Amino acid sequence: MHDLQRGGQMSIRHTLRAGMAGLALSMAGLALPGGAQAEVLQVRAGSPTRALQVPMNRAVVVESDVAFTELSIANPGIADISSLTDRTIYVLGKAPGRTTLTVLGENGRLITNVEVHVTPDIAEFKERLEQILPGEPIEVRTANDGIVLSGVVSSIAKLDRAMELAQRYAPDRISNLMSVGGTQQVMLKVRFAEMQRSVSKSLSASLGARGTALGEDLGLSIGTNALNNAGALGAALGGALPSTSTSNASTLFGFNAGGVEVGLLLEALESRGVVRTLAEPNLTALSGQEANFLAGGEYPVPVNQDDGTITVEYKPFGVEMNFIPRVIEGDLVNLELKAAVSSIDSTNGFTSNGFTIDAFRRRETSTTVEMRDGESFAIAGLLSDDFRDLSGQVPWLGDIPVLGALFRSAEYSREQTELVIIITPHLVTPTRGETLALPTDRVRPPSERELFLFGRVAADRAPQTGGASEVARQDFSGSYGYVLD
Repeated sequence: MHDLQRGGQMSIRHTLRAGMAGLALSMAGLALPGGAQAEVLQVRAGSPTRALQVPMNRAVVVESDVAFTELSIANPGIADISSLTDRTIYVLGKAPGRTTLTVLGENGRLITNVEVHVTPDIAEFKERLEQILPGEPIEVRTANDGIVLSGVVSSIAKLDRAMELAQRYAPDRISNLMSVGGTQQVMLKVRFAEMQRSVSKSLSASLGARGTALGEDLGLSIGTNALNNAGALGAALGGALPSTSTSNASTLFGFNAGGVEVGLLLEALESRGVVRTLAEPNLTALSGQEANFLAGGEYPVPVNQDDGTITVEYKPFGVEMNFIPRVIEGDLVNLELKAAVSSIDSTNGFTSNGFTIDAFRRRETSTTVEMRDGESFAIAGLLSDDFRDLSGQVPWLGDIPVLGALFRSAEYSREQTELVIIITPHLVTPTRGETLALPTDRVRPPSERELFLFGRVAADRAPQTGGASEVARQDFSGSYGYVLD
C-alpha cells in the first residue's frame, strides 16, 4: 500500500515537472515586438556567463545545465525571478538598472552569477518613433539605464518630437546626439519707415492807444495782446516792433488822432515741416539662438539713491534689435522678435537740482510670427493724426462784427505720423570673405598730389579686391537697369 502511494506521488511529481518544463519552453518562445523571439540564456557551471539584457516589463528565460536548489537577486526592485523547474529561471525586468542573479546548487555550491541589465523597452519605442516620424533616420540605442538618440533629422520640430516621445520611455535619462540637417542660420532684415508731417498757422491782432497832449503823457494807456502795456505801445509807435516770436511776420500800423496815439499790430505765422526716418538693421543668428544688435549709444541719467547719493545709469538709444529664430521645417521660420528705434528728445527734458536730463523718443515692437524664407511681414503700423484749433479773444469786444477781429487771435496746428515696421527672414549659408562688399571698398585715401593739387578727399582709382572690384571690372556700356515703356 505504501509502495502504491509512493508510486502515485512520484507520478504526480513527474507530471508536474513535465508541465513546468513545457511552460518553460513556451516562455522561452515568447515573441517580442518586431518578430524577435525572447532571449534564452544558457548557463554552464564553471564557465563565464555573459550579461543578461532584459527589457523593462518583459521576461527572459535562463536555463542551467545542472539542477539548482536556491536563487537570489541582489535588488528585487530592478528584476524579479521565479523558478519554472530546477533548471529553468524566469527573469522579469521591473525598473532600469543593473543587479546580480545568483544561482546555487546542492550544499550551497555556487553555480554562477549572472549580471542582469534591465533597459528601457526600445523595441516598442522604435515602433512608435517610426509611426510618428516616418522616414527620419533616427538611431536608438540603450546606454546604462537610459536611451541614446543619434542621427540627422530634417528640422528642430521633429527633433523635439523625438525627445518628447523618448521621455515617455526613459524620463530624464535621454542622451541627445541628434543633429539637424539643412540650413539653420537665419538673417533677419528689419525696415523701420516713419513719416511725420506738421502744419501750424496763427493770426493775432493787437490794438493800443495812449493819450498825449502837447508832448505830455496824460496817463491814459490801453492795449491788447502784444500792445498791452505802455512801454510796448511807445516802442511800437516809435517804429520798433514789440519782442514776440522771431518767427512771426509782424506788420505795424500807427497814427495820431489829436491827442491820442493809436497803434495796430498784426502778427501771422505759417509753418510746415516733414521728417523722414528710415532704419534697416540686419542680423544673422543660428536657429534657436538669441541675437542682439544696437547701433547708437548710451545716455547717462543721474539717479538719486535712498542714502542721498547720486549715481549714473546709462540708457541705450539708437537702433535696437533682439530676436530668436527657429527653423521649424524646411524653409518655415518662427521669429520671436523685439525691435526699437529711439532718439534723444531735448524738447521734452527737464531740469532738477542743476541737472538737465533729456527725454527719449522711442518706437518699439515685440511680437512672434511665422513665415517662409524671403517672405515679408508688416508686424507693426501706426497712423496718428493730431489736430488742435485754439481761438482767444477779449470778452465782449471780440464779438463785435468786423472790429472784433482786432481783439481776437486764432491758432491752428495739425500733426500726422505714419509708421510701419517690415521684417524679412532669409535662410543663409556662409560664403568666401573676398566676395563680400564693404562700404569702405570703394573709398581710397588720396595721394598728396590728388589732395593738394586737385582738392580730392578720395582717390578715383577702382578697388582691386573685394566684392566692389567685381562690379568695377564689369562693362556697363549700353542700356541697363529698369526700363519702363
